[in-house]
Amino acid sequence: MNLIALRGLPIVKKGDDIAQLIAHAANGQVKIENGDIIVVAQSIVSKAEGNVYDLREINPSPRAIEIGKKMGRDPRKIELILRESTEIVRQAHVLITRTKHGFVCANAGVDSSNVDEDHATTLPEDPDASARRIRERIKDILGVDVAVIISDTHGRPFRKGAAGVAIGVAGMEPLWDLRDKRDLYGKKLTSTIFAAADSFAAAATIVMGETNEGTPVVIIKGAKYKPGDGRATDLVRPREHDLFL
Repeated sequence: MNLIALRGLPIVKKGDDIAQLIAHAANGQVKIENGDIIVVAQSIVSKAEGNVYDLREINPSPRAIEIGKKMGRDPRKIELILRESTEIVRQAHVLITRTKHGFVCANAGVDSSNVDEDHATTLPEDPDASARRIRERIKDILGVDVAVIISDTHGRPFRKGAAGVAIGVAGMEPLWDLRDKRDLYGKKLTSTIFAAADSFAAAATIVMGETNEGTPVVIIKGAKYKPGDGRATDLVRPREHDLFL
Protein backbone atom coordinates (compact mmCIF):
# COMPACT_ATOMS: atom_id res chain seq x y z
CA MET A 1 0.00 0.00 0.00
CA ASN A 2 1.40 3.41 -1.00
CA LEU A 3 0.32 6.76 0.45
CA ILE A 4 1.17 9.79 -1.65
CA ALA A 5 0.74 13.34 -0.37
CA LEU A 6 -0.55 15.50 -3.20
CA ARG A 7 1.55 18.65 -3.59
CA GLY A 8 0.78 21.92 -5.33
CA LEU A 9 -2.75 22.50 -4.10
CA PRO A 10 -3.61 26.20 -3.75
CA ILE A 11 -5.07 27.81 -0.63
CA VAL A 12 -8.71 26.74 -0.81
CA LYS A 13 -11.45 29.34 -0.70
CA LYS A 14 -15.24 29.30 -0.65
CA GLY A 15 -16.77 27.87 -3.80
CA ASP A 16 -13.68 25.98 -4.96
CA ASP A 17 -14.21 22.60 -6.63
CA ILE A 18 -12.10 20.27 -4.48
CA ALA A 19 -12.22 17.44 -7.04
CA GLN A 20 -11.06 19.76 -9.82
CA LEU A 21 -8.19 21.01 -7.65
CA ILE A 22 -7.19 17.41 -6.90
CA ALA A 23 -7.31 16.39 -10.56
CA HIS A 24 -5.25 19.42 -11.60
CA ALA A 25 -2.62 18.90 -8.89
CA ALA A 26 -2.36 15.18 -9.63
CA ASN A 27 -1.64 15.79 -13.32
CA GLY A 28 2.01 14.89 -13.87
CA GLN A 29 2.47 13.92 -10.21
CA VAL A 30 0.39 10.79 -9.66
CA LYS A 31 -2.14 8.95 -11.79
CA ILE A 32 -5.44 8.55 -9.98
CA GLU A 33 -6.85 5.15 -10.86
CA ASN A 34 -9.80 2.86 -10.18
CA GLY A 35 -9.65 1.51 -6.64
CA ASP A 36 -7.60 4.35 -5.17
CA ILE A 37 -8.68 6.00 -1.94
CA ILE A 38 -8.54 9.79 -1.79
CA VAL A 39 -8.27 11.16 1.75
CA VAL A 40 -9.14 14.86 2.04
CA ALA A 41 -8.54 16.97 5.13
CA GLN A 42 -11.70 18.41 6.65
CA SER A 43 -10.17 21.88 6.74
CA ILE A 44 -10.20 22.38 2.97
CA VAL A 45 -13.67 20.90 2.60
CA SER A 46 -14.98 23.31 5.24
CA LYS A 47 -13.30 26.23 3.48
CA ALA A 48 -14.69 25.26 0.08
CA GLU A 49 -18.19 24.89 1.52
CA GLY A 50 -18.07 28.22 3.34
CA ASN A 51 -17.87 26.90 6.90
CA VAL A 52 -15.45 29.64 7.95
CA TYR A 53 -16.66 32.15 10.53
CA ASP A 54 -15.44 35.61 11.43
CA LEU A 55 -15.28 35.66 15.22
CA ARG A 56 -15.66 39.45 15.15
CA GLU A 57 -19.22 38.95 13.87
CA ILE A 58 -20.28 36.50 16.59
CA ASN A 59 -22.19 37.80 19.61
CA PRO A 60 -21.68 35.30 22.43
CA SER A 61 -24.69 34.22 24.47
CA PRO A 62 -24.75 34.54 28.28
CA ARG A 63 -24.01 30.81 28.50
CA ALA A 64 -20.99 31.14 26.20
CA ILE A 65 -19.72 34.09 28.24
CA GLU A 66 -20.08 32.12 31.48
CA ILE A 67 -18.28 29.06 30.08
CA GLY A 68 -15.60 31.28 28.55
CA LYS A 69 -14.88 32.91 31.91
CA LYS A 70 -14.62 29.56 33.68
CA MET A 71 -12.29 28.14 31.04
CA GLY A 72 -10.35 31.27 30.19
CA ARG A 73 -11.43 30.94 26.57
CA ASP A 74 -12.75 33.33 23.94
CA PRO A 75 -16.56 33.37 24.46
CA ARG A 76 -17.09 33.95 20.74
CA LYS A 77 -15.45 30.64 19.94
CA ILE A 78 -17.40 29.01 22.77
CA GLU A 79 -20.58 30.34 21.16
CA LEU A 80 -19.59 28.77 17.85
CA ILE A 81 -18.91 25.46 19.60
CA LEU A 82 -22.33 25.57 21.29
CA ARG A 83 -24.05 26.23 17.96
CA GLU A 84 -22.35 23.14 16.48
CA SER A 85 -23.24 20.91 19.43
CA THR A 86 -26.30 19.05 20.62
CA GLU A 87 -24.88 18.63 24.13
CA ILE A 88 -21.83 19.21 26.29
CA VAL A 89 -20.50 15.82 27.36
CA ARG A 90 -17.65 17.06 29.58
CA GLN A 91 -16.30 20.48 30.51
CA ALA A 92 -12.80 20.87 31.94
CA HIS A 93 -9.78 22.46 30.24
CA VAL A 94 -11.54 21.56 26.99
CA LEU A 95 -15.15 21.15 25.92
CA ILE A 96 -16.09 17.65 24.85
CA THR A 97 -19.34 17.86 22.94
CA ARG A 98 -21.62 15.80 20.77
CA THR A 99 -21.84 17.45 17.38
CA LYS A 100 -24.89 17.79 15.18
CA HIS A 101 -23.51 14.83 13.21
CA GLY A 102 -23.30 12.64 16.33
CA PHE A 103 -19.50 12.76 16.72
CA VAL A 104 -18.17 13.13 20.27
CA CYS A 105 -15.02 15.25 20.09
CA ALA A 106 -13.25 18.29 21.47
CA ASN A 107 -14.83 21.67 20.74
CA ALA A 108 -17.39 20.20 18.30
CA GLY A 109 -14.64 20.15 15.68
CA VAL A 110 -14.40 23.97 15.68
CA ASP A 111 -10.83 24.75 14.66
CA SER A 112 -8.68 27.88 14.56
CA SER A 113 -5.73 26.32 12.71
CA ASN A 114 -5.03 27.08 9.05
CA VAL A 115 -7.06 30.31 9.23
CA ASP A 116 -6.10 33.74 10.54
CA GLU A 117 -6.59 34.68 14.19
CA ASP A 118 -10.02 36.27 13.67
CA HIS A 119 -11.58 33.20 12.03
CA ALA A 120 -12.48 29.60 12.83
CA THR A 121 -13.80 26.69 10.82
CA THR A 122 -16.57 24.26 11.64
CA LEU A 123 -17.08 20.75 10.31
CA PRO A 124 -18.95 20.39 7.02
CA GLU A 125 -22.73 20.30 7.42
CA ASP A 126 -22.85 16.75 6.04
CA PRO A 127 -19.35 15.26 5.60
CA ASP A 128 -20.70 12.06 4.03
CA ALA A 129 -22.48 14.12 1.37
CA SER A 130 -19.29 16.13 0.85
CA ALA A 131 -17.35 12.90 0.27
CA ARG A 132 -19.96 11.68 -2.20
CA ARG A 133 -19.80 14.92 -4.18
CA ILE A 134 -16.02 14.76 -4.43
CA ARG A 135 -16.18 11.11 -5.48
CA GLU A 136 -18.78 11.82 -8.16
CA ARG A 137 -16.84 14.81 -9.49
CA ILE A 138 -13.62 12.76 -9.67
CA LYS A 139 -15.50 10.20 -11.74
CA ASP A 140 -16.88 12.94 -14.01
CA ILE A 141 -13.46 14.57 -14.48
CA LEU A 142 -11.11 11.58 -14.61
CA GLY A 143 -13.48 8.69 -15.41
CA VAL A 144 -12.27 6.60 -12.47
CA ASP A 145 -14.05 4.98 -9.55
CA VAL A 146 -12.40 5.82 -6.25
CA ALA A 147 -13.33 5.87 -2.58
CA VAL A 148 -13.19 9.16 -0.70
CA ILE A 149 -12.58 9.77 2.99
CA ILE A 150 -12.84 13.16 4.66
CA SER A 151 -10.50 13.12 7.65
CA ASP A 152 -10.17 15.07 10.86
CA THR A 153 -7.99 14.59 13.94
CA HIS A 154 -9.69 13.69 17.21
CA GLY A 155 -8.44 12.94 20.68
CA ARG A 156 -9.27 9.51 22.07
CA PRO A 157 -10.59 8.44 25.47
CA PHE A 158 -7.87 6.97 27.70
CA ARG A 159 -5.15 7.70 25.10
CA LYS A 160 -2.83 10.68 24.75
CA GLY A 161 -2.52 12.49 21.43
CA ALA A 162 -4.84 12.98 18.50
CA ALA A 163 -5.23 10.61 15.55
CA GLY A 164 -6.87 10.86 12.17
CA VAL A 165 -10.46 9.66 11.90
CA ALA A 166 -12.98 9.46 9.08
CA ILE A 167 -15.81 11.98 9.38
CA GLY A 168 -17.00 11.51 5.79
CA VAL A 169 -16.97 8.38 3.63
CA ALA A 170 -18.07 7.53 0.09
CA GLY A 171 -17.52 4.49 -2.09
CA MET A 172 -16.46 2.06 0.63
CA GLU A 173 -17.67 0.24 3.71
CA PRO A 174 -16.13 1.98 6.75
CA LEU A 175 -16.48 -1.09 8.99
CA TRP A 176 -15.33 -4.63 8.32
CA ASP A 177 -17.36 -7.20 10.21
CA LEU A 178 -14.97 -10.06 10.94
CA ARG A 179 -17.29 -11.97 13.22
CA ASP A 180 -17.46 -15.69 12.38
CA LYS A 181 -14.03 -15.52 10.71
CA ARG A 182 -11.32 -17.69 12.25
CA ASP A 183 -7.94 -16.76 13.70
CA LEU A 184 -4.63 -18.58 13.17
CA TYR A 185 -5.65 -21.22 15.69
CA GLY A 186 -9.03 -21.84 14.13
CA LYS A 187 -10.98 -20.05 16.84
CA LYS A 188 -14.07 -18.23 15.62
CA LEU A 189 -14.08 -14.46 16.12
CA THR A 190 -17.13 -13.31 18.03
CA SER A 191 -16.83 -9.54 18.39
CA THR A 192 -14.21 -8.18 15.98
CA ILE A 193 -15.43 -5.29 13.84
CA PHE A 194 -12.56 -3.36 12.25
CA ALA A 195 -12.79 0.41 11.65
CA ALA A 196 -11.13 0.41 8.23
CA ALA A 197 -12.02 3.99 7.29
CA ASP A 198 -10.54 5.35 10.51
CA SER A 199 -7.38 3.33 9.93
CA PHE A 200 -6.95 4.74 6.41
CA ALA A 201 -7.60 8.24 7.76
CA ALA A 202 -5.00 7.79 10.51
CA ALA A 203 -2.39 6.56 8.05
CA ALA A 204 -3.09 9.43 5.66
CA THR A 205 -2.86 11.99 8.48
CA ILE A 206 0.74 10.94 9.14
CA VAL A 207 1.58 11.67 5.50
CA MET A 208 -0.42 14.92 5.41
CA GLY A 209 1.18 16.35 8.51
CA GLU A 210 -0.48 18.60 11.04
CA THR A 211 1.36 21.91 10.76
CA ASN A 212 2.53 23.85 7.70
CA GLU A 213 3.09 21.04 5.20
CA GLY A 214 0.38 22.24 2.83
CA THR A 215 -0.57 18.73 1.71
CA PRO A 216 -4.23 18.26 2.72
CA VAL A 217 -4.90 15.44 0.20
CA VAL A 218 -3.42 11.95 0.19
CA ILE A 219 -3.86 9.33 -2.53
CA ILE A 220 -3.78 5.76 -1.20
CA LYS A 221 -2.89 3.09 -3.73
CA GLY A 222 -3.00 -0.67 -3.34
CA ALA A 223 -5.31 -0.62 -0.34
CA LYS A 224 -7.66 -3.50 0.26
CA TYR A 225 -11.09 -2.15 1.03
CA LYS A 226 -14.69 -3.15 0.57
CA PRO A 227 -16.48 -1.01 -2.03
CA GLY A 228 -19.95 0.01 -0.91
CA ASP A 229 -22.30 2.77 0.11
CA GLY A 230 -21.17 3.12 3.71
CA ARG A 231 -21.07 6.39 5.64
CA ALA A 232 -18.85 7.76 8.37
CA THR A 233 -21.89 7.98 10.62
CA ASP A 234 -21.86 4.15 10.59
CA LEU A 235 -18.78 4.46 12.81
CA VAL A 236 -20.63 6.33 15.56
CA ARG A 237 -21.43 4.12 18.53
CA PRO A 238 -25.12 4.33 19.48
CA ARG A 239 -25.73 6.00 22.83
CA GLU A 240 -27.40 2.90 24.23
CA HIS A 241 -24.17 0.93 23.66
CA ASP A 242 -21.88 3.53 25.21
CA LEU A 243 -20.49 2.39 28.56
CA PHE A 244 -19.00 5.73 29.60
CA LEU A 245 -21.26 8.64 28.64
